[in-house]
Amino acid sequence: MTFVTISSTANQYSKTFSTDDGGTLVVKSLRYGVYLVQCKRSSFAPSSATIEISSALPTELKLVVGVNPVNVVVNVSGSATLVDPFASSSVARIGQREIDDRVSSLPGRSIQDLVNSQPGWLYEGNAVLHPRGSEYQTQFVIDGVPLTDNRSPSFGPEIEADDIDSMAIYTAGIPAEYGRKMGGVVELNTRHDSRAGLHGEEIVGGGSYDTARGYSGLQYVRGSNTFGATASGSQTSHYLNPVVPQNYTNRGTAADFSLRYEREIAPSDTLNLSVRHELSRFEVPNELLQQAAGQLQTGGNFETIGTARYQHVSSANALVAITGMVRDNANTLDSNTSSTPIIAVQRNDFREGYFKASFSLHHGRQEFKAGLESDSTFLHENFTYDITDPSQFDSNTPPHLDFAAQRPDLEEGAFVEDQVRFGKWSVSAGVRYDHYQLLLNEDAFSPRISIGRYFPRANLTLHAAYDRIFQTPSFENILISSSPAIDALSSDYLRLPVKPSRGDYYEGGLTQGISGHLILTANVYRRKAGNYADDDELLNTGVSYPIAFDRAVIYGAESKLELTSLGPLSGFASYSYMVGKVWFPVTGGLFLGDDADAAAKQLSGHFPDSQDQRNTFRERFQYRVASRIWLASGLTYNSGLPFEFEGTQQDAVAQYGTQVTNRIDFDRGRVKPSLSLSASAGLKIYKVEGRSIDLHLDGDNLINRLNVIDFGGLFSGNAIGPQRSVALRLSTTF
Repeated sequence: MTFVTISSTANQYSKTFSTDDGGTLVVKSLRYGVYLVQCKRSSFAPSSATIEISSALPTELKLVVGVNPVNVVVNVSGSATLVDPFASSSVARIGQREIDDRVSSLPGRSIQDLVNSQPGWLYEGNAVLHPRGSEYQTQFVIDGVPLTDNRSPSFGPEIEADDIDSMAIYTAGIPAEYGRKMGGVVELNTRHDSRAGLHGEEIVGGGSYDTARGYSGLQYVRGSNTFGATASGSQTSHYLNPVVPQNYTNRGTAADFSLRYEREIAPSDTLNLSVRHELSRFEVPNELLQQAAGQLQTGGNFETIGTARYQHVSSANALVAITGMVRDNANTLDSNTSSTPIIAVQRNDFREGYFKASFSLHHGRQEFKAGLESDSTFLHENFTYDITDPSQFDSNTPPHLDFAAQRPDLEEGAFVEDQVRFGKWSVSAGVRYDHYQLLLNEDAFSPRISIGRYFPRANLTLHAAYDRIFQTPSFENILISSSPAIDALSSDYLRLPVKPSRGDYYEGGLTQGISGHLILTANVYRRKAGNYADDDELLNTGVSYPIAFDRAVIYGAESKLELTSLGPLSGFASYSYMVGKVWFPVTGGLFLGDDADAAAKQLSGHFPDSQDQRNTFRERFQYRVASRIWLASGLTYNSGLPFEFEGTQQDAVAQYGTQVTNRIDFDRGRVKPSLSLSASAGLKIYKVEGRSIDLHLDGDNLINRLNVIDFGGLFSGNAIGPQRSVALRLSTTF
């Protein structure tokens, strides 16, 4: 039997496969980049070569092993894959090892925590990801299918990180293939095992906050057929971020089930079918007055996704892919009769149909791709409220409201992109067309270009990118915030349709390999967007909806130093600096009462973006004590977000307590810096021929510091990070 090891340091990828009796090996789902391929067979001399994966087209590599001489010395280095010499922009990649060795997350946010570990990303609220200051503009692409709605724990159920093989994260140089939500794009590739027979993984774990979780993944490969199934479930008493340290009413459960079938119909034709069902049920955390009143609010998210993908290799240099997706999504909110100051009940759902067709062509030094996509989402909103404390509202606010509406959100797109190599130069250029029809009917062309230059002696790539963006508004509760029926809530209101954002992203940076062990990445960027997207809340109900301001300018710098391996030591340290400013006037959304007066009068001036965190530092290093034992530690520092509070400091103490207000700088209008220290240990209990048992222990926020993430207005806006916690995870693979 011949063993083949494929590795890429830049992509954090390393796996060993075995060929069939004829010496043939087929490996699928490799990310773009340069790989080192090493071939070994007993009694033969090993052989190795590098190969570049630059498109979805199949790439063939032939390696020949010779007769082993009496003495053989083989020196193989992964430094050839430390930096991708053909990269024209910066892409953050998270591989299997980092996913497996991650710090355990609370249920509902394992993927978000991994993304948040990258420079340029930060949390606001309940694990809501914000890339480079963008609000609700993160797009997740799961096995080629884009999901553009909010995927935070309070809005949408997640796919567990245990089900993910690799991740690629874009904040600039975004391919023209992706549009509509352009703050950041996160590509998720689910696990696929090409080995014949039955293989799988079982994981159980638990820890602080009454947390328990389990995951099971199975795959069976026979001939041209592959069957896969996964199931996961979790529970915790810390599902969302609490608003006070006491962590009132915060229990949550989540579950995920999936089935997948893949068939190689012919050597040039492949069919993939999958279905996934996800759900979460949770309590909404109370503050002090709500807890004293006996409030209990509960929410739920339920989603079913079915996808189909057909791929045809029409020639050695051409490929056609057709993808379809249908999904049903529902969100619920319920309140008991003791809720204060308002009882809110919501039943929102949508059905989405997505279609995409693309054509890829390799010709000489060019990688060409073009495609069409259509996304039709049929929105249904149903909302009811009853006011229980009229003193918290304007005197003319109706004590009761029933609202129901439905409307289609129709979005279409087309793209053309080409990647060209000129010696040590790489150029990726494309243009995208988008059409959006919901409240408004608008379209746009978005050109994009990125350029890279590789310097072999320094193992250095310099790159620059420009992205023209057209971002469609968030559709969460957009119907109620734009309906004339809502005018009854106040005699003084301002209601404007939320337009798509249009803007320009610029980035320049470098990636350098140092001494065969270090990867340095550094970027500077500037973003300018008109009709800048933000969000607001309807009458202290927790129901948020999109708004927009005239424009925003966000600029900053990021750097990351990654130690791939230096003996037993590996890890990374990263730093981000960001400044965000938003300009009046208001250009979209709903404003009531005093907020409407202020919005109408404020025609100029600017204020800090709600994600304007100037300094963010993260580090995590792992030390392998022995072949089967490793230790790790990490640190996270956040300099603090800005806030606005409608009330006095004494009001804040009454609502949230002195523990919280002591972490707030009312004079500067910023949350005080947060700091968290983590530590982990791993033990490989057993490993024989593809079977293993691993034990993983994590401790988070070991100094037990009270870290306030957000601080907001009355009854809303607060978010407090987890306090000291421990978690244990046992993994078995076979």
